[in-house]
Amino acid sequence: MRVPVEGGRWKVMPSDPEVFCVSEAGNEGSSAGPLAAGGARMASRAKRPKVETAGAPASEDQETVNGLVQFLDWCEQSGLLLSSKVYVSREGTVADYGLVAKDEIEEGELLFSVPRSAVLSQHTTTISDLLKKEAAALESPSGWVPLLLSMMFEITSSESRWKSYFSLWPDFSSLHHPMFWSEEERNRLLLGTGVALAVEKDLINIEEEYNSIVLPFIKSHPSTFDPQKHTLDLYKKLVAFIMAYSFQEPHEDEDDEDDDKAPNPPMMVPMADILNHVANHNACLEFAPECLKMLSIRKISKGEEIFNTYGQLANWQLLHMYGFTEPYPSNTHEAMDIRMQTVYDAALQAVHTEEERKLLREKWEFLTELEIVGEEGDFVIGQSGVLTEEELYSTLKVLSMTLEEFEEYKANDGWEDDDEEQEEDLSSLDNAVIPKLKPAWKQLLRNTVTMRLKLYSSGLKEEEAALANEETYRQLSKRERDSLQVRYAQKLILHRLLELTA
Repeated sequence: MRVPVEGGRWKVMPSDPEVFCVSEAGNEGSSAGPLAAGGARMASRAKRPKVETAGAPASEDQETVNGLVQFLDWCEQSGLLLSSKVYVSREGTVADYGLVAKDEIEEGELLFSVPRSAVLSQHTTTISDLLKKEAAALESPSGWVPLLLSMMFEITSSESRWKSYFSLWPDFSSLHHPMFWSEEERNRLLLGTGVALAVEKDLINIEEEYNSIVLPFIKSHPSTFDPQKHTLDLYKKLVAFIMAYSFQEPHEDEDDEDDDKAPNPPMMVPMADILNHVANHNACLEFAPECLKMLSIRKISKGEEIFNTYGQLANWQLLHMYGFTEPYPSNTHEAMDIRMQTVYDAALQAVHTEEERKLLREKWEFLTELEIVGEEGDFVIGQSGVLTEEELYSTLKVLSMTLEEFEEYKANDGWEDDDEEQEEDLSSLDNAVIPKLKPAWKQLLRNTVTMRLKLYSSGLKEEEAALANEETYRQLSKRERDSLQVRYAQKLILHRLLELTA
């Protein structure tokens, strides 16, 4: 499945040697409360409420119907084969468009296939030759510029052969990413979650990429592009669209951990990007030489929605990249970050003398040299324990050492003698192990958690009260509900750590 990593890049992880559960850029709404196991037809408190396009009634209006008919006609003309057992609809789905089972579907059945000629990428766009010729000038950290330019051209061209495909997202009104919120709203609703900071970096990088690479390219090709039409505002929307709806094909040798190949560029896959997301998904995308195939991975009942997965993502990541969350307790991949620097700051609070402060700095510098910690690094904590267990275990251990222990540890370059007294292995740092840590380690971890909790503007009990009151919850705006889900999930993890280190 596709998993986002730092820098706007993607890592695709195979869940099976032949079939890849690829994160599609999910519909704004993909989520079954978002994790609806089995994909029930209607949203409940355990599922994310369905979000209608602004101004549109719950039932499909004529414009929506016409757009869908045009899209399905285009699919047929483009050679996209859709099983007679499924249909596209905005009814009976968790959010916006989705794919629903018309009849019972067995495991391994083909739901649809998309010929590679129907995929929109830098290689299939009308301006593919131009992009290939200017490839060197379009290189960027994100690797998305060629597809973004393809999208900018195609979506503003009345002659684009993907015109009917784009008609499903008029003006991109279904994009609910925090990058489109006001700065005040992000800081107020998402304080302490890490989302506001991530969005701030995104916006800086997007503007820099547009001004330094895209705009010069646009100006140098006036017969193809127009700076008045292909604006920074459009570029931002397309970044969000690609972030939420694109796919990335894995390399054939993706299992090779030593492979330093750059990831394949993203591409838009019509029909596949209509599927919503739940962790307990029931379909996966397979990449074949001539086409892409969506296959069922378990039995699907009549009336059940077909779900893909966008990856093992926490709610803060889903909100950041896709514009939705999976209401508690749906998201089984919930996790949160604690800045590595926070552990150092927590340790610094316990220092009383200049000698102790100097020793702490030496320990941190040593951990940095070993690349165990870093200035921009994070420790990741999941529902069942620490996910970056090796890094946090080593950090707690070193920062809690006496001067003599540290000198010996440093002399061995971080290695310990095999004949050292054997103790129970606690390095997994899962929830069962954390209470067994040495008192000094637990205290440092507890102090770190306490410091991390201070970044929020509200407490866990306030979030619990808002979630428990159905009437209050319903009255919240979508942005308020999503932000609440993110804050609540993170605080649950932190408070669990407080209990484990008591």
